[in-house]
Amino acid sequence: MSTMRRRKRRTFEELVLENKKELLSNEEFLNQLEEKLEERFRQK
Repeated sequence: MSTMRRRKRRTFEELVLENKKELLSNEEFLNQLEEKLEERFRQK
């Protein structure tokens, strides 16, 4: 548990930025999934 204390506490802004990055990558992932699904429908 002591290792957690040593770690620098991230600022709120850093956390928000990280979350935004994650959201963006999730959105991209979803977009790719959607495209793949559409392609499959077209092939049928």
